[in-house]
Amino acid sequence: MNARTTPDAQASPSNADGVVSVTGELIATRRVGAFVAHTFVAPGIAEAARPGQLVSVAIGDEASAIITRRALPLRAVTPTGTFGGTVEVVIDPDADEASAWLAGRRLHDEVSILGPLGRGFPLPSQPVRAVVAGVGASAASLVWLITELRRAGSQVPRVVIGGRDDRHLLGVIEARRLVGDVVIVVPEAGGVTSLEYLVQVALDAALRESDAPVVYAAGDVSALAAMTAASQGRGAVLQGAFDVPMPCGTGLCGACIVPVAGASGDVRSVRCCSEGPVLPGDRVVWHDLLEQR
Repeated sequence: MNARTTPDAQASPSNADGVVSVTGELIATRRVGAFVAHTFVAPGIAEAARPGQLVSVAIGDEASAIITRRALPLRAVTPTGTFGGTVEVVIDPDADEASAWLAGRRLHDEVSILGPLGRGFPLPSQPVRAVVAGVGASAASLVWLITELRRAGSQVPRVVIGGRDDRHLLGVIEARRLVGDVVIVVPEAGGVTSLEYLVQVALDAALRESDAPVVYAAGDVSALAAMTAASQGRGAVLQGAFDVPMPCGTGLCGACIVPVAGASGDVRSVRCCSEGPVLPGDRVVWHDLLEQR
C-alpha cells in the first residue's frame, strides 16, 4: 500500500496549516444503498481532519487531474492502524460523469487527494442539546459528528435523515445505534410534496419537542435553506455544511461562492471549499443564493 505525502502548495492562506497532498491507495470499497464508500490511505489528512471538513480528489488521468477534481465531505477517518492514516468518502455515482469515474475505482487504484480542507463543524465549548439533520450523500460526516458531540458531553435528542428514496438515505443504522430517535424522511413516489419541505417539517417537530437550541445540518442549498427556516422559526442556531459544486477544492475557481452577511450587514462572497463548507445559516443571504443556483 502506498501514500506519498507532500506539502500542498495550493492551499489557501486561511487553512494552509495542516493541508497536505497525498497519492492515496484505495484499500476498501463498498456499496451503501445508491452510494459508494471508498477508503483511501491518506496519512497527514486523517490525523488533522474533523467532522465537516473536505478532501479534494483528482478525477481522471494525469492530464485531466490537473483541472478536474471533486470536493467530498469526509465520512470517517482512522489516524492510525494497519495501513496508517485512512479516510473514507461517500460518492453518488449518478451525480455526474466525474463522480461515476471516482465511484468506479478498484482496490489498489491510486488517486491524488488534497486535505483536510475548509471549516468543519464548530463543536460547542460547553455541552448542549443539538438536533442533527442531513440529506443524501451530504450527510456523510454526521455520524462522525454525533460521536464527537456525545464524547464532549452534548446530547443529541433526535436525528433527521432525508433522501429522495430509500436507497439515498445515509447513516440511518449508525445514527440509531448512537441516538435511537432517528426520523427518516422520504417523499412519496409520484407525490407533489418536496423532500426539502418534508425535512423542514421534520426538523421543526424535532426542535419543538426537544427544545434544542442548536442544529447541525448538511445538504444542498435548497435543503439547507429549508432547515435554516425551521431553525430560525424555533429560535435555534444552525451550522450547515453546504453541498455545492466545488471543482477545484482550493477556492481558486470561484464556483462555490455563497453570499454571507457580516455583523454590520455588509455582504461578502465566501468560498465554500476554503472558508466553508460549514457556515452559520443565519448569516447566509438566502434570497441571493437561491436566485443564483
